[in-house]
Amino acid sequence: MITIRRAKIEDLPALTDIYNYEVLNGTATFDITPKTVEERLPWFNEHSGDVCPLFVAVNENQTVAGYVSLSPYRSKDAYKTTAELSVYVDKDFRQQGIGCKMMDFIIDYARKQGSLHNIISVISGENAASKKMHDKFGFVLCGVIPDVAQKFDRYLSIANYVLLI
Repeated sequence: MITIRRAKIEDLPALTDIYNYEVLNGTATFDITPKTVEERLPWFNEHSGDVCPLFVAVNENQTVAGYVSLSPYRSKDAYKTTAELSVYVDKDFRQQGIGCKMMDFIIDYARKQGSLHNIISVISGENAASKKMHDKFGFVLCGVIPDVAQKFDRYLSIANYVLLI
């Protein structure tokens, strides 16, 4: 059974491992160099508030199966009602509905919290599973920027999805 709770500092090594797997093997992030736990600490600390939180999905043994966060979309004050969504599922827990469970949770959280007007996701053009999940939750594709990044010796596009909440 999977439950979702606020991330704790003790979760940071597992969160870093999940992220670094994507750095090295996937296109969910455009980082190309793995991060240390210490390098991820500022990111973790940025998610301690109520508007832009960080949650983890854990199994009955408290093993972190994935995480979901809302982050400030941009640093300018006028963007304060917009957040960027990130969803990562550990490679050993994929295809079990955990991503969808976290999406449902974070959207419900954002609606109840009441400070946000919309949520934006920036998805790699290759990430069909993420696009499908966002479609399922009512996100709308608002544009594609072609060949905006280079990773694994190829150019990658990004798709911008938005959900008005």
